[in-house]
Amino acid sequence: MYYFPLQPPYLLLIMGFFIALTSGVALSGTLKVIVQKWSSDRQENSQTRSFLKQLLVPFLGITSGIFLFLYSGLQIFGFPSSLALGVALPLGLLTCLLVWLQLGSMLDFVQSRGMQSLDLDSWS
Repeated sequence: MYYFPLQPPYLLLIMGFFIALTSGVALSGTLKVIVQKWSSDRQENSQTRSFLKQLLVPFLGITSGIFLFLYSGLQIFGFPSSLALGVALPLGLLTCLLVWLQLGSMLDFVQSRGMQSLDLDSWS
């Protein structure tokens, strides 16, 4: 009996999307808890880096989900495995690194100037 392999990897594409989506929901919930803690405590001396440690695990989940999604998506479009890995790995890691640095700088900015500094609609 002949079993047809999943070539191209549609299951990996769906799994990568699911991993990134669920990790994004976890990151969103963790970020909401951190912001609520900031608004309730009003502590100026709390370190942003300690909050980034709480966000690291969901963010690594997003990174792995994005990598898996990119890798399998490139394979679906006909790229060989080695080329798909060579494109998806740097692209996914670089994108997630830049988002991580931006998230850290935005948390520092909000902690130093307050949540009102992010309101782009106000004229004051």
